[in-house]
Amino acid sequence: MTESSSIYILLILLVFLCIVSGVMMAQSRTVALTVRNLQQALEDKHRAMLGDLHDGLTRQGDRLGAQVTEAGDKQRLSTAEELKQTRDVLHALRLTLMQEMGTQREAMLERLSATTEILNTKIDARLGEIAGKVNERLDEGFKKTNETFVNVMTRLATIDEAQKKIESLTGSVVSLQELLGDKRARGAFGEVQLEGLVRNVLPSNAYEMQATLSNGTRVDCVLRLPPPTGMVAVDSKFPLENYHRMFEPAANDVERALAQKQFRLDIKKHVDDIARKYIIAGETADGAVMFVPAEAVFAEIHAHHAETVEYAMAKRVWIVSPTTLMAVLNTARAVLKDVETRKQIHVIKESLARLSVEFGRFDERMKDLAKHIRQAYDDVEKVQVTSGKISQRFAQIEGVELDEEEPETAKVLKLEKLGDGRDGA
Repeated sequence: MTESSSIYILLILLVFLCIVSGVMMAQSRTVALTVRNLQQALEDKHRAMLGDLHDGLTRQGDRLGAQVTEAGDKQRLSTAEELKQTRDVLHALRLTLMQEMGTQREAMLERLSATTEILNTKIDARLGEIAGKVNERLDEGFKKTNETFVNVMTRLATIDEAQKKIESLTGSVVSLQELLGDKRARGAFGEVQLEGLVRNVLPSNAYEMQATLSNGTRVDCVLRLPPPTGMVAVDSKFPLENYHRMFEPAANDVERALAQKQFRLDIKKHVDDIARKYIIAGETADGAVMFVPAEAVFAEIHAHHAETVEYAMAKRVWIVSPTTLMAVLNTARAVLKDVETRKQIHVIKESLARLSVEFGRFDERMKDLAKHIRQAYDDVEKVQVTSGKISQRFAQIEGVELDEEEPETAKVLKLEKLGDGRDGA
């Protein structure tokens, strides 16, 4: 193939391509135009449909508005009519209520007026009674006040006398402190107090003052108790010098502490002396009593010197005050009474046996007496019944109530029967 033919073919191909591209462009324009036409037709159709729908909706809205307006008008007329009827009913009801309230108000005012008058009358009467009672109470109050004032004056006079006695008692207490300051006087005071307590509680054969023991020592008091306790020695002397130094106002803390320590040593020494002198095997009890004649000293020992109390108990020495000694003596008296009762138990049994026999006789005689009393009561009852019948018969005779046809002998027999009586009773 030559070069010219190749060019020719190429030209032909180019022409063909131009024709094809032109055809395709024309077709594409045709398709685009067709599409635009279709879109326009669809839009026109849609606009027509929307217009028809809008017209339909408008017409439907107009119809609904007309119906709503008509229904509203009807409802408004109906509601206005009902409201008018309701207002008329309420007006009539208001008038009726006002009339009834007026009537009730008048009736209530009348009742209140009557009730007020009655209440005023009652209140006046009650106030009169209250005034009378108040006057009575005031009179009684004035009277009681005067009596109270007199009693107060009397008691003030009594208080003045008591104050004078207290002043004299204060002087006596000062004298007592001076008395207890001396050792001999303190010992004598303790012995007197101990003797008074023992004498007031125990019988004379149950104790001995100033008794001498087998070791030659003399004890202030000996309690003679039944076995197994036996003889108990009681010592009434007690060291108080350091106790007074403990509470001197002029003493300082060091002096008080030294006095307290010495006071503790005095107690232990005194306990040792009592245990050594007054506890004798086979003669006295296995313990002795240390009598402290002052409650304050006893309280001081037990409150602040517990180890000293334990030491005394270990030595079989019992520390007592006037109060606790009284309890010990009462216990001893109960023991003595129990022992004496046991000694006399056979006498008591014999007396009870004789009393039982006498009570048996008394019971039998009481039964006989009760039997006689019951028999006498029955006889009195029968006599009363018979007496009543006789009295009734006499009343009938006096009232002429007898049967006139009854023979005289029958009347006599009836009277005799009434006279003898128990079966008729």
